[in-house]
Amino acid sequence: MVKRRKLGLFELYAKDADAADRQVFGRVSHPDRRGFLKGAGLTAMATALGGFIPFHRYMPAGLIPAAIADGTVDFTIDGKDGLVVLNDRPVNAETPAHLLDADITPIRRHFVRNNGVPPKDVNVAQWTLSITGEVDNPMSFTIEELKSQFEVVELALQIECGGNGRAGFNPPAKGNQWTTGAIGNSKWTGVRLKDVLEKVGVKSTAVYTGHLGADTHLSGDPEKAPLSRGVTIEKALDPHNLIAFQQNGEDIHPMNGAPLRLVMPGWPGSCSQKWLTEIVLADKKWNGTKMAPPSYSVPSFPVQPGAEVDDSDFETFHSMPVKSLITSPRSGETLAAGQSSLRLRGHAWAGDDTVTRVELSNDFGNSWTEATLAPLMNPYSWATWEGEVTFPIHGYYEIWARATDDKGRVQPFSVGWNPKGYLNNAMHRIAVMVPQA
Repeated sequence: MVKRRKLGLFELYAKDADAADRQVFGRVSHPDRRGFLKGAGLTAMATALGGFIPFHRYMPAGLIPAAIADGTVDFTIDGKDGLVVLNDRPVNAETPAHLLDADITPIRRHFVRNNGVPPKDVNVAQWTLSITGEVDNPMSFTIEELKSQFEVVELALQIECGGNGRAGFNPPAKGNQWTTGAIGNSKWTGVRLKDVLEKVGVKSTAVYTGHLGADTHLSGDPEKAPLSRGVTIEKALDPHNLIAFQQNGEDIHPMNGAPLRLVMPGWPGSCSQKWLTEIVLADKKWNGTKMAPPSYSVPSFPVQPGAEVDDSDFETFHSMPVKSLITSPRSGETLAAGQSSLRLRGHAWAGDDTVTRVELSNDFGNSWTEATLAPLMNPYSWATWEGEVTFPIHGYYEIWARATDDKGRVQPFSVGWNPKGYLNNAMHRIAVMVPQA
């Protein structure tokens, strides 16, 4: 006899959201794609969530409530606090949203994204950075020479993994299943990449950079690089890119690239090479490890979820999309008895662009309230926002956040599927319970 395997909740919804609604909660799809609950179905979901759902009539079909979707596991890395491990070879760990509340991300809370094995027994005094390729005068610099020959600056800069949000794709995309926490906004101290490139002289033939680091391939093969990506020369010459040697006024954490790394905000974090040893200027698109499709690439046209896509149909993406995050309160919070409103806080960012608005909804997107944006610390820092929502009666609520950038692009409820699970900027949502007075 063949034993049937039970489907998990996410797999069940990925297979057929409408059928899952009927099977789990007795929910029926409305013609306008709004789901509605009635009778036993409404009772079943309310019981699972711990209370009545005031705006259930606006809940989209196939929506797994945030209170059910949430799930984190604490993991300890030396010098880190509260991160959630996704992989241990190489080490990759994200930060739960509520631990990203600070305007400046502490070192202990900055996510870890590694592709290989970090270098050991680092000698900071002897560390050198070489600039080669399509330059007039190839040069090498020690860290002390970088500090003495160029202006040292400190900027608050956000770094986000291109796969942040990958866990939200169905069917699952291959790779680390990041939820929302592969993002950080620390203060980085270093010298401008632009200043260093101008000193060595950028030839007119240079169109791309290539970045090399001291980490080694998981296989141990010294001929293989775990990661070597680059950017267009136009991006490289932006004055907000840093060759950094400090994070928040301290030594960079070993897992975050000590003693020297690139910080190239706005583009996927893989462009911000860690344990930096060499920058090559090339006369064509850089061909280093993970530059070729499908790495850091998306299909050039919409594809059906689960479809096979030929490498020739991918295109490399650059600027990250507009996005927001609710950092306070933590999802799952229960309000005090008699409390009918809630202050919320979070951050928003938009790759090379600027966030102009953040809005909040507590009725599944039926209506929106605008939050207040604080002034940016500097370009490419994330924007901190604060807002308030009110609750008409007791019950289970979801609070959704969406951001808009200066080009008018609005953060969506959901995004189209792609094979590698990149660029998921779907609205962040948290669960809140309002008790009876």
